[in-house]
Amino acid sequence: MIKDNISISMAESVRYLGKEEKHAELRGFVKKFIKITPEDAAELRKKIDGFGLMKVKPEHISKIIDLLPEKNEDLNKIFNDINLDEDENSKILGAVKEYL
Repeated sequence: MIKDNISISMAESVRYLGKEEKHAELRGFVKKFIKITPEDAAELRKKIDGFGLMKVKPEHISKIIDLLPEKNEDLNKIFNDINLDEDENSKILGAVKEYL
């Protein structure tokens, strides 16, 4: 049963996978692609969300956590529909840098 429709990163999705044997293969697959722990992903989401940037949606934050961009060019690929100013870019990249 679906209770909420929220965007989460791959790292955060590990929390929702059951511990049963039937989920072991899926957990292993997802863990190949995640770069940070679920706890760090939640902290990074809080930090970016705490900036109060109007242009940044939860879907964007999930992609930032998944990709952990290091440069403005990489970050701009996530925000292909909008333009972030230099201050917004530096805030997000500064937060990401703490988790690399």
